[in-house]
Amino acid sequence: MRLGRIVELSQVQAAAAAFQFLSRLPLPLRFVYTDDVFRRSTVYYPAVGAVIGILLSAAAWIFGQLLPPLPAAAVLLAVWVALTGGLHLDGLMDTADGILSHRPREQMLEIMKDSRSGAMGVMVCALYLLVKVSLLSALLAARGTPFLWLLPLVPTWSRWWMTAGIAYWPYARANGGLGGFFRGVGTRHVAAGAAIALALTLAAAAWSGRSWPAGPGHAAAIFLPLVLPAAAAGSGWLIAAYCSSKLGGLTGDVYGAMNEAVELTLLLVLALAWT
Repeated sequence: MRLGRIVELSQVQAAAAAFQFLSRLPLPLRFVYTDDVFRRSTVYYPAVGAVIGILLSAAAWIFGQLLPPLPAAAVLLAVWVALTGGLHLDGLMDTADGILSHRPREQMLEIMKDSRSGAMGVMVCALYLLVKVSLLSALLAARGTPFLWLLPLVPTWSRWWMTAGIAYWPYARANGGLGGFFRGVGTRHVAAGAAIALALTLAAAAWSGRSWPAGPGHAAAIFLPLVLPAAAAGSGWLIAAYCSSKLGGLTGDVYGAMNEAVELTLLLVLALAWT
């Protein structure tokens, strides 16, 4: 019984660590952050994405009722950034500063450690947010679609891919860096996270099918959620492979950049489907 309680407690700590690390959702639990807690927490990354996505869907419905599509999309994007504290955007900017400097590998890694944002990071972030708000605006304008049921899948699968990136690509830094705490994450963590993400995907497919009227689009509404995991894996693999070829592996900043890139890809898939 004692062993069971210890295992159960460690899983609670891991889930809490995932929410505290990846979001700004209030979770007043205190415990010691160990390497084992960090590794276990990656299993719950899709769950964090799912909760963020459900909150975003609720916000999208409210703002969509009160505002035209473009202002609603801008406010929704602000909520999206606030829920994560800009954590992944910071990684995107640092990665852009390093990778787009076209310097030798060691210099790229040093640039990415610098807390100051460079010109390339600012430009990439600005363009990224512009594209993201335009996609959200297009989706909010397409009223009568099951978009609200599918939006939670975007942050869910993007965070699952972070676990896959941690597991299947080496860590680029020999010493230091937050990403070093995740050494030892493997296929079992990726598979457990995928099970959580897949359960939400199947539920979204069922609900989107119910909310979409009968006709040619009905089958597509059910099938589309199953396309998103493939799109997440495909786009995530491209980003990870490219960054790894430049850096000799991935870093914590790259994990955040991958999350943002996969989110944008999945929003693009939804926008293409509905427009």
